Formats: sequence, C-alpha cells, structure tokens
Amino acid sequence: MLANPAPPERLAAFQKAYPDVEFVNAPSRAEAVKLIEDADAFFGGLLPEEYEAGEKLRWVQSPSAGVEWMWKIPGLAESNVVVTNARGAHAATIAEHAFAMLLAHTRAIKLHYDHMAKHEWVRADMSRHLSGIKGLTMGIIGFGNIGRAIGRRAAGFEMNVLAVDAHPGAPGDGVQEVWPLERLNDMCREADVLVISAPITPQTRGMVGRDQINLMKRGSYLLAVSRGGIVDEPALIEALKSGHLAAAGLDVQATEPLPADDPLWDAPNIIITPHDSGASKLTTDLMWSIFFENVGHFVRGEPLTNTVDKKLGY
Repeated sequence: MLANPAPPERLAAFQKAYPDVEFVNAPSRAEAVKLIEDADAFFGGLLPEEYEAGEKLRWVQSPSAGVEWMWKIPGLAESNVVVTNARGAHAATIAEHAFAMLLAHTRAIKLHYDHMAKHEWVRADMSRHLSGIKGLTMGIIGFGNIGRAIGRRAAGFEMNVLAVDAHPGAPGDGVQEVWPLERLNDMCREADVLVISAPITPQTRGMVGRDQINLMKRGSYLLAVSRGGIVDEPALIEALKSGHLAAAGLDVQATEPLPADDPLWDAPNIIITPHDSGASKLTTDLMWSIFFENVGHFVRGEPLTNTVDKKLGY
C-alpha cells in the first residue's frame, strides 16, 4: 500500500514488473488506516494508528532518508517489521543546496540582486562584502551519504574538511579526518563553516547548542540541511545578532512549517528555505528506483536495500 501515492505512470510500471502484487494508492491517511489491514508492505512515513491497524505488515519503505516518525510508534523497534529508507537518493541535491546557501552568503548574491533591481552598477563598495572559501575549514556533522556528498564538493572548492560521526570510519570523499561525536567541540573550534547533515535522534537533538556555537570562530558560517531540532535556534539567533556568526543557512527548522511569527525569519544574515533541499527530478527518480528494486527483493524473499537499524533510527 502506498500512502505517498504513485503517479499513474509509476504505478503502471510497478504493476507491469510485478503482476502478482496488488498496489493500492491510499487516497487519504484516514483511508490508509482502513486499507493497511490487509497490507504486507507500506510506502510512506508510518503513523501510529496505521501501525496499530497493520496486523499483516512486514515492511515499511520510507520515501525519505530520515525516519524520525519511528520514534512516535511504541513497539516498532522491537517488532519484526523491516524498515527501509531512501538513503542516497537525496544526497546530491542536498549537498548542492548547502553550497548554494554558503555561496549566496560569501558572494553577497542578495546584495548584488538588490543593486541589479535598481539598475545600479556598484563595484568598488562590494569588495568588503565578498569572500572566498578556498582554504577554509568545513566541519561536517554526520558522515553518511549526504555528508560525503558535501565533503566531495568541499574538496572541489579546495577547502579543508573534517567530520564527526556516531560511527566514525575511514576518511574519504574529500574529508581528511572523521572523528567520533565526542570530538564535536574540537571540530567546532576548527570550523569556518559548520554543516549539519546528521539524522535527528534522541542523541542528536539539541547537539549544536550555545556552547558549540560559541566555540566556532568569529565570522564563521552555520548550515543545517538534514533535520531541524539539532541546532539550538535561540542560540543561533543570538550569535547572528552579535556578529559571532557571519551568516547561517537553514533548510530545516525545529518547527515545520515555520510559523510566520517565528524570530528566525528576522534574524540577520540568514537564508531560510522550506525543507526542499532534496527536491529535484533526479531525487524523485532515484527514490522510486530504490523502492522499485526493494519490491523485487521483497517478492523474492531477498534482503532489502537500505535497511534501517530501528534502535538507532538510521
């Protein structure tokens, strides 16, 4: 059953490839609760009431890399239901989005655009607003597919790149060293640019707080592209207002949609985008291909791709 309805052409391709499987698009989440009673598999972020109703459920495929919805479902982690995600599908465009925000700040794109709108040729005064990123140190929190994609692009810009991860492995993809999370503060001291690409879990929630932000160099940049709630937003606003941070870019926020009266909107030198850094035709095609491949594995009784550790949450 698909709670994230497949377009007709996608559904037709699935049905042609797997004629013995019945694919059902749920017209609404209320209907999904009724339809899931007979479902063996579910495509979408599962709700607690759907889990309770899905007595035959054996597999849940998340259309995103993040599966934080699992924390709201008691008993799922201990159950026999296999959870898979779309890990890898979103990495390229999220990494591109991170650099779009960084370069928009360092190359003063908004200021240029404002002058362009006024038909003003302003050159001499612009130099004080412009900076380069070659030689800067980027610190990446979370060295999964997204973190690696960001690291490769940072290396292309000739940056020095460090990372911390809950399961540090060998460096690569442009990253010189990968440290355990316990060394987050050390990395914050080194970083000119701090990028958050870690999943949201009980361990990562609030991980980047006032202490970590204050450890960063004055005039540095902070970018968040994975999930909101990892950064202490009041502390971030304070650092932007004081000038300790030069700028920030948030594609994710603690509350989404971000309320119109949220103080983040009015923080200085911030770019806010509505959690759409992963959006592209490339991402959509990759996400459906992961699901398509996993349906075949499921039908044949084979191990599924991108299996999630339900106790860790990724």
